[in-house]
Amino acid sequence: MGTPISFTPPATPSQLLSMGLLETGTGCRISPHALIEPADEQGTLRPVRIGDHAVIGAGAILHGGTRIGDGVRIEDHIVVGKPETGYAVGHTYPGAGADTHIGHGATLRSGAVVYAGTRIGDNTAVGHHTLIRSHSHLGADSVLGHFLVIERACHLGDRVRCSPLSHLTSETVLEDGVFLGAGIRTVNDKHLIWRETDRTSTLLPPRFETGCKVGSGSTILSGITIGERALVGAGSVVTRDVTADSTVYGSPARPRPAAR
Repeated sequence: MGTPISFTPPATPSQLLSMGLLETGTGCRISPHALIEPADEQGTLRPVRIGDHAVIGAGAILHGGTRIGDGVRIEDHIVVGKPETGYAVGHTYPGAGADTHIGHGATLRSGAVVYAGTRIGDNTAVGHHTLIRSHSHLGADSVLGHFLVIERACHLGDRVRCSPLSHLTSETVLEDGVFLGAGIRTVNDKHLIWRETDRTSTLLPPRFETGCKVGSGSTILSGITIGERALVGAGSVVTRDVTADSTVYGSPARPRPAAR
């Protein structure tokens, strides 16, 4: 729950410390040009906690509810814990903050934006200008390239690799050890309905099971499952489920002999 304290921004780190709205660990370094915003759009206050030996770069903005683990590196001009506002995916978001966790040893590169309610696992790296929307979960020991878009409530397991310039639609699941090449596109809407009051559409995101690999430039359509350890060739359009341990490629993708 938020903290019922009277607060008028901006406030210095020392003022926030005295108000209980900022907690800092041993040996952490916070740029004097970083900004800490404990209040969300509704005026609710949440403390920001920064772990031991964490580094917060110039121009970084940490919103209320952010928890930074030990040894985390937040580079310049990063936004963490941003409350969601406006209309999307059938909902209007009121700008409410939420707890946002950055695990021990994680790295966020310059320009990344992490929305409120997201959890990033230990030792995971997030590339330059990557966008992670609200309530997504990223596991440990993963690498996300630059200019990714990870929409709301996606779930990525441990040891996941996402190459640059890909888009994961809302609620997409990547299980442990998944590898996605560059420029992957995912779809969760078969009917392309948006704000049509007389029509409804069930959104069905794709699912990537443990250890599967998808080549660069592929498109994965709504409701598709890529099975465990399956391989999807580069540039494929996947319109049907892919069974475990199989190899598919083409447009539309079809089963093929494994490359030797």
